[in-house]
Amino acid sequence: MGHLTCFAGGMLALGADGSPGDKAGHYLQLGAEIAHTCHESYDRTVLKLGPEAFKFDGGAEAVAVRQNEKYYILRPEVIETYWYMWRFTHDPKYRNWGWEAAQAIDKYCRVSGGFSGLKDVYSSSPTYDDVQQSFFLAETLKYLYLLFSSDDLLPLDNWVFNTEAHPLPVIRLANSTLPGNQVVR
Repeated sequence: MGHLTCFAGGMLALGADGSPGDKAGHYLQLGAEIAHTCHESYDRTVLKLGPEAFKFDGGAEAVAVRQNEKYYILRPEVIETYWYMWRFTHDPKYRNWGWEAAQAIDKYCRVSGGFSGLKDVYSSSPTYDDVQQSFFLAETLKYLYLLFSSDDLLPLDNWVFNTEAHPLPVIRLANSTLPGNQVVR
């Protein structure tokens, strides 16, 4: 499973909102299971940061097997899922998991000029890749900020986030039956 795939937990939680009752619980549970799997990929590393890809192979679950999968480049997808799961469940474990990730990022990725990705999350002496990806500021830190913010900040019934974490206002058509419509004329 790739780190990029970890966004799916949040996507399913978002899809649960507004789904018929029998499906909503199923989607939310599936989102929670993906969030847990992605958290395990972080928790099973020395640095508590997830690898780029991980496998389920015998006794080694949610761990990278190949050297070219062991890097961490400050991706946002796991934090994004924690945020969506927090917003829809208010289960404190999602904030706890986010805080663990924030502490690990600060401890292992902070460098004099900002933050850097890591070449091997299983090594007790991290080696930097000397790159601060643009999505780290635009997405990873934004989702961490939102995870610890009030639900009144960018409420999900009025805002939707695109794939780059830019909030866009929800605009409903005049014939929509949803409450709180913002009518386009």
